[in-house]
Amino acid sequence: MSTGGAAEWSGDEHSREKLARDEAIVRKDFWSKLQRFAAKLPFAEDLLTAYYCAFDRNTPNHVRAVLLGALAYFILPLDFLPDVLPIVGFTDDAALIAGAIRLIWVHITPDHRDAARQALTRLSEK
Repeated sequence: MSTGGAAEWSGDEHSREKLARDEAIVRKDFWSKLQRFAAKLPFAEDLLTAYYCAFDRNTPNHVRAVLLGALAYFILPLDFLPDVLPIVGFTDDAALIAGAIRLIWVHITPDHRDAARQALTRLSEK
């Protein structure tokens, strides 16, 4: 698998527009939703790792597209399993994040993991 940059993902105009929309959604609503549910999410560290990898300017665009799509799914209120359902509400979100990370795991760096752990510590102190 190549670890090249944006040059290997040309993406059509529709793909670039979707990437921009997903990025805007994640930038706008990620932290507020995470703060509301962080204590209930056993996959919070993976979620934050995906966030930091997606917004790392060294992450290739095709990887960003996968991660931003998964993060946008976590944020959006319309869900396969509504997040308000006890226990199972975040199952689909966790599966999607896990699948996205598995697809792009070679692009996750120790810095992304460290940033995620530090953010999770800050959230738990609030």
